[in-house]
Amino acid sequence: MALDNVTKEIIASADKQASDIRSQAAAEVKAISAEADALISDMREKEDKKLKESIERLRRQELSSSELESKKIVLSKRKEILAQAFETVLADLESAPESVKLEQYKKMVKSAKTVIDKPKALMSAKDSFTAKDLGVKSVEKDHRIRAGLILQSEDGTVEVDMQYETILQTIWDREIKALSDILFG
Repeated sequence: MALDNVTKEIIASADKQASDIRSQAAAEVKAISAEADALISDMREKEDKKLKESIERLRRQELSSSELESKKIVLSKRKEILAQAFETVLADLESAPESVKLEQYKKMVKSAKTVIDKPKALMSAKDSFTAKDLGVKSVEKDHRIRAGLILQSEDGTVEVDMQYETILQTIWDREIKALSDILFG
């Protein structure tokens, strides 16, 4: 019987040690699990914060992109309106009555005579003014001219471009900001 008691004691001791080991293991598992949960929670908070920041950055970028696109559309439309206004003014000048054009052409010749003594005039094929009408040495038709005059010296070395389009473009370039302010201000 003594052997039975020793065996029982060894088994009881082994069971107690196994129970202690299981308790320690369970405590360690619980501690590890709590630590992992804390890490996961911390990681989740950091990722949620990163996600919110990314969403806000994307929202700002999208808003900025939309504003830029809107400004491009408005600018494009303004350019279109300004180009249309330029063409309208030019068409009005080109379609002026002959009496008005003759007066304007005479003023152009007078102005050019400060540079060219006896100019010859190049003009649109649509105009029918004579050298005598304009007060120039000669008149030539030039299909490249829509309206207005190009005045040249006899030898062709000096030229004064008085085409309506050229004059209008010069004024336009100089006054575009003021014109834009008037139209869109």
